[in-house]
This record gives sequence, structure tokens and C-alpha cells, in this order.
Amino acid sequence: MNILVLGSGGREHAITWALGKSPRVDALYVAPGNGGTEGVAKARNVAVDMMDAEAVLAFAREHAVDLVVVGPEAPLVAGVADELRAAGVAVFGPNADGAQLEGSKAYSKAFMAANDIPTAAYAQFDAAEPALAYVREQGAPIVIKADGLAAGKGVVVAETLADAEEAVRACFDGAFGEAGSRVVVEECMTGPECSLLCFVTNGKSFPMAPAQDHKRAYDGDKGPNTGGMGVYSPVPIVTGDEMAEMVRIMDAAAAATAREPFGLDYRGTLYGGFMLTPKGPRVVEFNARFGDPETQVVLPRLKSDLAEVMMAVAEGRAADVELEWSDAWAVCVVLASEGYPGSYEKGKVILGIEEAAALDGVTVFHAGTKTNADGELVTNGGRVLNVVALGETFEEARDRAYEACGLINFEGKQLRSDIGAKALRGRGAWE
Repeated sequence: MNILVLGSGGREHAITWALGKSPRVDALYVAPGNGGTEGVAKARNVAVDMMDAEAVLAFAREHAVDLVVVGPEAPLVAGVADELRAAGVAVFGPNADGAQLEGSKAYSKAFMAANDIPTAAYAQFDAAEPALAYVREQGAPIVIKADGLAAGKGVVVAETLADAEEAVRACFDGAFGEAGSRVVVEECMTGPECSLLCFVTNGKSFPMAPAQDHKRAYDGDKGPNTGGMGVYSPVPIVTGDEMAEMVRIMDAAAAATAREPFGLDYRGTLYGGFMLTPKGPRVVEFNARFGDPETQVVLPRLKSDLAEVMMAVAEGRAADVELEWSDAWAVCVVLASEGYPGSYEKGKVILGIEEAAALDGVTVFHAGTKTNADGELVTNGGRVLNVVALGETFEEARDRAYEACGLINFEGKQLRSDIGAKALRGRGAWE
């Protein structure tokens, strides 16, 4: 197979890396890729605009591409998968209607309500004053969400009424552009969070390994929300009953995509973000693609051939989707630019990746990197690198990841030092 991967982040590097291990893959193209994807076996970066369906289709035809894997949410919401499928190209990723499960919080909540999927109580608003009145009536803590895509930064868990009002005004004042023109206000659920990603095709769901992300920027879960500062898999605090309930919910969601009134052409990854509440798992959000950085710990634990799995999903062959998982633990620590998730500088020279990757069980996935005119690897984003380590125990994987992080350096390197520390203390750490 020849495969084209769309995207430029750590998720796409991990997907490309996993696909490159398949004996069925002859050539891998990554559009636009990053400083790490170019070094993956069989892969090369290509200058194709992933938001331009016609350009993607032209490249796919010219290079005899058998499968297009859409990494980020934006091209999915924009309908790139629709146009490729209409032209006869196999695509891993849902059509635009299915991508609305992520592209619109209001649509997603309506989908959950229609299918009895447990989630937080909510209300939606198209203007500031009614939203503010509702927030004052409900009180804090409360959750304010921009309806549309906001790069993982459009959600505020407001601990005070003042913070909630500020978040509502920020949305309607244009802080998130068109994404904030509608606001969803939710009750604030409590408990640890857990992600369960599933391959979905023809209304069938195939669960991957669970993972737990760390959204806040700083140690102790302090600071603003980010795209994710670290993650691990599996998740030791999840009980057998909770896992079974999350699988049941994802099965129900997958089945609902294939029947009226939704009738979504869903062939790709459905990401379930869960809160493990005292009343059981409840859905915080659905995403229409692989999580970032969850992918970076899930795929290294996948023993099955990812290329075969993705092609079966893309072609609607649910009976051919078979998943086998490693018992290894995986821990990922994100190295970010100084100032992230706020403003930050680019172009800082990165050293030590080869030394880190030489450690047993360590893989370094690039997120925001590029090669400069002098051939140096430099920072090119907020989240720069994903340092992933496998181990026979949680502690071993965690220690390896931090040892590797210590070998990598660039000016302003920022990281959390407590990825996984809470889970090591057990479920009581969340009480």
C-alpha cells in the first residue's frame, strides 16, 4: 500500500511511525509532516495543503495512494474525507457529518441526549446575556465551552462565577472566532478523567487501550488547559466495571452513527473523553479523530498491523478488524515551548534527541519541530516533542520517560514533572 497521512503534529508522527512498521506499506507520504516524520521508515514529507481536498485528491491520484489517513479534526469538519470518498479514494476518517461530533459541542450533546448516552446536563446559547443569566442561576463551579473547534483551548472549568462570566464574554467577544459564536454551558462533573479511543466502522466499535491525559499546563493540575502535557496507558485507577461501562457507551455511540436520524458515514476513530464520576463514567466529549497525545501511548502498545486495521475500517470491513495489545506500560511526557499555551517563540535549536531515543524502550515523537536553513532541528510550535517510554511496570516506564527528557534540551524547555504521579497514589488521590 501507498498511504498519505494528513497532519503535522505528534499524533501524525506516531501514526506514521506505526504504519511504517507494516510489511504491507510500500510508501508513506505526510502532508505537511514535521521534523520527525521525514525520518520514519518509508516516509517523506510533501507540500500539500491538507485543507484543500482537490490538492489532496490530485496528489493521491498522481502517487497511486491507496489510503488517506486524516489526522486532525479541521480537515474532517471541512469535508475533505467526503470529497476523497466521492472520488473513490479509501479514507480513514469520518465524513463531515460525523465530524460534527467534535466540530459542534451542541450537536454532540444533542447526539448524546438522543441516544441515552450519560453526560453532563447542559444548555446552549447564541447570545451573551441569556448565557450569563443562566450561569448566574446555576452558580459555580460550571463549565463554559465554545461550540466549535478551538484547538483544545475553548473549554473553561470556572471555579467562580466571575471566571464563568469572563469565559462567556470571551467567547462572544471573539476570543475563539466563529467557534465561540455559540456557547454550551455544562454542569461541572467531578472525578478523574479517562480517554477511550475506538476504531469505528459500519456502526461497530473496536476499543483501543485506555489512556489518561494531563490537560493543565503546570504541576499539580494547575494553570490553563492545554492540548495535553502528558499521558499514560493503561489506566490503573479504572475498575473493571467502569471499563465495561465505557465500552458499552462507545458501542452505543458507534451503533447510533449508523442509524437514523443521524445516518453518519463514520469510518475512523471515535474518541470518548470520560469523567469517572461517583455515579459511573459519563462522557465529557467526543472527538472525531485520534487523541493527541493519547495516540502516542496507545499505538506503541498495539501489536496488530495498523495499516491493515485502518484499511479495513476505511473500506467498512468490520469483520476484518482485529486488535491485539501489548501488556507494556507506556508513559508520554510533553516538552513544550516556554510560554505555552500562551505566546511563545519558535526557532530554538533542539539537542539530545538521538541520545534520548537510544535509551531502551524510548521513542521521541515530534510535534512542533522543523529543520531550519542550516539543517538544524528547531522548535516550531507550542508542544515541541512527545517523549514516550515503555516499561514492564508503570514506575519503570515513567522513570525512563523522565530520564529521556533530561537528555533533550532547547532554550525555554517546559514540562510537567508529575505525569502519572497521581495515578501511582491510587484512586484516593482524586478524593
